[in-house]
Amino acid sequence: MSRFLAPALLLLLAACQSVPAGPGAAPEGERAIFEYEDIERRDVLYTIDVDDPLEPLNRGIYKFNAMFDRAIFLPVTELYEFVTPTFVQDRVTNVFSNLTEITTFANSILQGKIERASRALVRFLVNSTIGLAGLFDPMTSLGTRQQSEDLGQTLGTWGFPAGPYLVLPILGPSNLRDTLGLAGEMAAYRAADPFGAASFEGDHPEILALRAIDQRSQVGLRYYQTGSPFEYDLVRLLYTRKRQLDVEN
Repeated sequence: MSRFLAPALLLLLAACQSVPAGPGAAPEGERAIFEYEDIERRDVLYTIDVDDPLEPLNRGIYKFNAMFDRAIFLPVTELYEFVTPTFVQDRVTNVFSNLTEITTFANSILQGKIERASRALVRFLVNSTIGLAGLFDPMTSLGTRQQSEDLGQTLGTWGFPAGPYLVLPILGPSNLRDTLGLAGEMAAYRAADPFGAASFEGDHPEILALRAIDQRSQVGLRYYQTGSPFEYDLVRLLYTRKRQLDVEN
């Protein structure tokens, strides 16, 4: 997932959020998740059957991610949003978003999606020039919206199964295929080093931190506020279904 906390998935969950009962009160969803987490749910029928052989470990990592988000990630993100003008935040988002066009272009070629590859290439060239190194996004204004393709989708298109569901520390929901795809993309990015971007990020870890903060700022979800006592199951279901649709698209 490009992809801190799987933004596309979490945006879906954000729509399900409930409001805490009152000042100082624990969110209802949070109380529920701990009150009911030990209930046996093997007889529940889900829309799709998710392969989750590492569920106890995955649940532990999910809780760790929630604690990390509350204690560190979210406070830092909120501070960034408070001190940084919206105009500047938008420019940061555009720059990082523009760089992902390279990944979309490469994976579209690998999947045989020539039209999508051409669109990604044109978006990158126009936004990198007329858009001043990606600070602005004139292509979206002209009606050519961004589309995303990654190596996990490419492997799925080639017939590789998703494999078991995984929850990655900090990064969030994934599966074996997407995890291998993410690792492959990172290795290829560093090897190709387009425009020296990988080397620059390696020398300036604060850029990687800024990218993570930027992605988190675009996600409205707060852990354990979905209003469901089975939030883990809901996340697992939505992520798996979303990735199926991504591969089929």
